[in-house]
Amino acid sequence: MEVQKTKQRGRRYSTQYLCQQCDRTFTRSSALKNHQKVHSSSRQLLLHKRVHMGEKPYSCDQCGKTFTARRNLKRHQQVHAEERPYTCSECGAAFKRSSTLTIHNRVHTGEKPYSCEQCGKAFSCSSHLQSHQRVHTGEKPHSCEQCGKAFSCSRQLLLHKRVHTGEIPYSCDQCGKAFSQCSHLWIHQRVHSGEKPHICEQCGKAFSQRSHLLSHRRVHTGEKPHICEQCGKAFSQRSQLLIHQRVHTVCGKAFSDSSHLRRHQRVHNNESSL
Repeated sequence: MEVQKTKQRGRRYSTQYLCQQCDRTFTRSSALKNHQKVHSSSRQLLLHKRVHMGEKPYSCDQCGKTFTARRNLKRHQQVHAEERPYTCSECGAAFKRSSTLTIHNRVHTGEKPYSCEQCGKAFSCSSHLQSHQRVHTGEKPHSCEQCGKAFSCSRQLLLHKRVHTGEIPYSCDQCGKAFSQCSHLWIHQRVHSGEKPHICEQCGKAFSQRSHLLSHRRVHTGEKPHICEQCGKAFSQRSQLLIHQRVHTVCGKAFSDSSHLRRHQRVHNNESSL
């Protein structure tokens, strides 16, 4: 602490306390000590200097307003929390930030610029790649408080929690059907629009969902990844395997219609009650 004495006109010498970091002076030592808290860390000093210099490096990407500190920007962004000014011209989905719309547009273009070095799988945004990489590491840092189930990314946990809450916040404005995930609503809306963006390269058949196209491709490739554990018979689709597995229940008799199977099962129910 540096103490200076100055003589004022018609008065005795007065003591002034000088801040050695910014040269500001105070008449009381307590005032200087209180002021020096501004300089208690390099970060606080940096923020303090921006006030004098007019420097505002943090800008809101929605309205352009600038701030001296990141926390002030975050507080301001709450104003835009409910605003979704960026709309997709393809499907009408709205977003709060232009960067999110850019990432979303890749759903329609198929662009996947981020690829995994270990397996080559590609993703439309870097955060999805980071979450995927946990498949290789086995890391699952996000766990459900209610059931303990763990997930590799926070979004998976958020969607899982709706199993417990029963929340289905996304509803179709045409038929009222509700969904727990926004992506499921988009896919459902193709029922009304007739849109089938996923096309088979070999035969030209179109599908509303990518998973349906993948299943269809097995018609051409002959791939049958779903195998019955009891007899080894293989199927191209899981639904076919589930139907087949009924052959192995109780007596092995098979039926082409589910109502005939239920009628037959009464025979076994009567036998067990005797």
